[in-house]
Formats: sequence, C-alpha cells, structure tokens
Amino acid sequence: MNNNYVSIDGDSYRIAGTRVSLDSVVCDYLSGLSPEAIADNFDTLSLEQVYGAITFYLSHRDEVDRHLIQNRAKFESLRRRARESNPLLYRKLEEMREALR
Repeated sequence: MNNNYVSIDGDSYRIAGTRVSLDSVVCDYLSGLSPEAIADNFDTLSLEQVYGAITFYLSHRDEVDRHLIQNRAKFESLRRRARESNPLLYRKLEEMREALR
C-alpha cells in the first residue's frame, strides 16, 4: 500500500502523481469545504488522495502554513509589479469591471 500522498519538489508541494498543488487542497479545506467537495473540484484527485493531502497538512501544519504565507507574499509582490508595469491594461480592466456592475 502506497501512502505517499504529497511530493515535495524544491519549494513546491504537489499531490503525488498529479500537478495539483497542496496549496489548492489546503485552501479549500481551510475555507470549509468537505473532502468530498474538494475531490469534486479536482477531476484528477481521488477522495483518498484528498484525505491523504489533508492528513499530510495536519501533520505538517506549521511547515505548510509557513509555505502558504510565503507564497501569498510572492503572489502579492508579482501582482504589484504587474500592475506597476502595465498600468493601462489594469485601468482598462477596472473600467470593464465597473461597466459590468
């Protein structure tokens, strides 16, 4: 029986044998979704893999939480740089968003 549900490659956590990030499963879990709902969200994951990922998270919570915080900070930095380097694009996107409201 194989119970290695999460693979770690550098600074990336993935559900073993898939391209699905552990971050995605954990965020859904922390948002209150059931393992069944999470499995429904990802066609490539079995319910067993989702439970395995959640078990991994719960047994490595400090480490994974640090990873999530670091990734959130990286994302915010990239988003800020994209907005600064493409102001016209983001202004047009905002105008479209407002027009749809």
